[in-house]
Amino acid sequence: MDSPDSPRTEGTSPTLSAAEITSARLRLRTARDADRDGFIELQTDPRVRLHLGGPRPRSAVEQYLDALGVPRVTDEPGTFVIADRATDHLLGTLLLHRRPADLPGHVIEQGGELELTYVLRREAWGAGLAFEAATAALRTAASELPDQPVLIVTQTANTRSLALAARLGFRRVGTFEAYDAEQTLAVADLHAFLAG
Repeated sequence: MDSPDSPRTEGTSPTLSAAEITSARLRLRTARDADRDGFIELQTDPRVRLHLGGPRPRSAVEQYLDALGVPRVTDEPGTFVIADRATDHLLGTLLLHRRPADLPGHVIEQGGELELTYVLRREAWGAGLAFEAATAALRTAASELPDQPVLIVTQTANTRSLALAARLGFRRVGTFEAYDAEQTLAVADLHAFLAG
């Protein structure tokens, strides 16, 4: 069993162990029962899900949350609710996980690179919150983990996400087809995010 201070591992690859991360406006934290409506909105909003396979049926999302329990949504290390620091209101989610080797889109032969994914409710768009959340998570990971590649994979049609990836310092390295759409693979070195 891992000690509370040791990074969690998937196989032998360490992942982010921090349970909470704060920034100027945000708190990346574990899920709570009060986040239920926010999770439902993230999964059912057609505009939020435009480049993520489309909206999911509300009844299916509700059944999933009821069966799992909302607080368990963030059980896996590196899985966070993005919450407003002042109000604790759920604004989105952020994950920093290992990209499974059986999925396309890798920069190392064996796969398993860190992959950053995030999604925000529409009310949080356009205020720089995704950039702030991603920067906070990547800085924390850079302070915990050895230098390694970090990936962002997004539909090529998702120009907002690609612009954010570039702003964060990710560089495009290729494209591939998945989920009936062209995906763009972008990479950055984890230690580029170390606070200076």
